[in-house]
Amino acid sequence: MADDQAADPASPQDPVTLTVCLTCRREGTDPEAPRPGSILLAALKEAGIPEGVTVRGVKCLSACSRGCSVALTGGEERWSYIYGDMDPDQHVGEILEGAAAYAATADGLVPWRERPAAFRKQSVARIPPAGFPSEE
Repeated sequence: MADDQAADPASPQDPVTLTVCLTCRREGTDPEAPRPGSILLAALKEAGIPEGVTVRGVKCLSACSRGCSVALTGGEERWSYIYGDMDPDQHVGEILEGAAAYAATADGLVPWRERPAAFRKQSVARIPPAGFPSEE
């Protein structure tokens, strides 16, 4: 019986993590002002994180020229994504929508037309799962 439940396709997927860069800022902004990533992280938490998604802040995603940036990761079977040029005043809803769609997949591949506009237009990188076979 326990084996049957483990094979059930309705079983929860690996948890998804939405990571927000806390250090990047746009060129020309006040260095003493709160960083956009900190503002974005607070806004995401306030808006309500989708089920199956956890959110965290980190000091750098190395996407400095595309800040404010976020990353979506989710276990060994999912592709990972980095998105840049996020605006805490404009993109909170789209980020949460995209994170929920990503969490609903087994492989992290949300069809392009089903992604929020910010995820279609502001992708920095798509990273294959570690076990993904070489395509050469």
